[in-house]
Amino acid sequence: MLRIGSKKSLLGSPGIASESADRALGLSRAPVVNVPPPACDPRPDMPFHPTGRAKRVLVIDDQAEARRILDKVLRSFGYETLLAAGAAEALERIDEAVDLVILDARMPGMNGFELAQRVRKDPRYFDLPMVMVTGLDSKEDRLHAMEAGVNDFISKPFDVTELQLRSSWLLRMKEATDALKRHRAELEQAVEERTSELRDALAQAAAAHERTLEAHLDTLRRLVLAAEYKDRATAGHIERIGRYCEMLAHGLGLPPNQTRVIRYASIMHDVGKIGIPDAILLKADKLTPVEWEVMKQHTVIGARMLSGSPSELLQLGEVIALTHHERWDGSGYPRGLAGQEIPLAGRICAVADVFDALTNERPYREALSAETVYGMLQADRGQHFDPQVLDLFLECRDEVERIQQELAPGGA
Repeated sequence: MLRIGSKKSLLGSPGIASESADRALGLSRAPVVNVPPPACDPRPDMPFHPTGRAKRVLVIDDQAEARRILDKVLRSFGYETLLAAGAAEALERIDEAVDLVILDARMPGMNGFELAQRVRKDPRYFDLPMVMVTGLDSKEDRLHAMEAGVNDFISKPFDVTELQLRSSWLLRMKEATDALKRHRAELEQAVEERTSELRDALAQAAAAHERTLEAHLDTLRRLVLAAEYKDRATAGHIERIGRYCEMLAHGLGLPPNQTRVIRYASIMHDVGKIGIPDAILLKADKLTPVEWEVMKQHTVIGARMLSGSPSELLQLGEVIALTHHERWDGSGYPRGLAGQEIPLAGRICAVADVFDALTNERPYREALSAETVYGMLQADRGQHFDPQVLDLFLECRDEVERIQQELAPGGA
């Protein structure tokens, strides 16, 4: 096997050692003709970087003769070389274009172990292969080197074939690691691009859905107003009912999508009044028992108008229209449901509807103050109203009165 002498022998007689080393490598002292530059005569087995350039090796040794020999040997393998006389110069010359580091163990100042550890601390060089050329062969020295981040060792005097095999293997390993990194980066980029495209598509779909929903809601508002105007109510009335119901649904911990559906479904609570004769609906005096029975039918008429729809909004509107006059104690109409038998949306709307009706004018009476109505609602806790829903409504007085002021009659 071809071996290059130790650093000590090289330093003893530089000229003789250099000449002997050249002969051992098959090189002459005349101009080098049998080791042409790899770019001019590339060998089939020469490893090249994926970009097309030769692999780049950083050689670090404080002895010039050792650097010269390693430079010549590595170039004979087809590698590009960068030479550094010590750790400080190596740290200046190393960059992400370096594919392999060959370093000496014993150097003045920062030694090879310390340098390897310093290089490994930089995330850019976490996978950079490093080979230590050393005369140290104790188990402790090798463990120390591995702890510092060295991948492999070559003992002095080194064998040229061993150096070629070990460097070639480490470079292939790095090339595979780099390929995986590039593939992962490409996948991450592709995922990010697809995610961005999907995000944009979802945003566009959501915007289109929102526009469709708004158009749908606008149609509902106008249809509901047709019924409410018969009762001399205003747009503010249905908006207030919706906002009160939304407030209560949110306070009860319902999910945002259900809270929103309750807000808009509740505005349809009295849509059935469109089927009640004006003589009864607009009567200024107290209704007779017969007239009252007719008036109560607006719940059934409204539910019938909204039934059979695939829309979640209209389905809940049907439930609210039918049950918002049921009472907690079972004395309400049209079915006489009691307690938990009454759907939650109906119980929510019952509180909102009574409060809004009593605090606004009707043909047969003046509007009552909020404080007066709060007391009336409290008196009916557990009889007309679900105690939990009513308690929440009373706790939210500030929000209730803010909605009142925002949507006061004549202001909406």
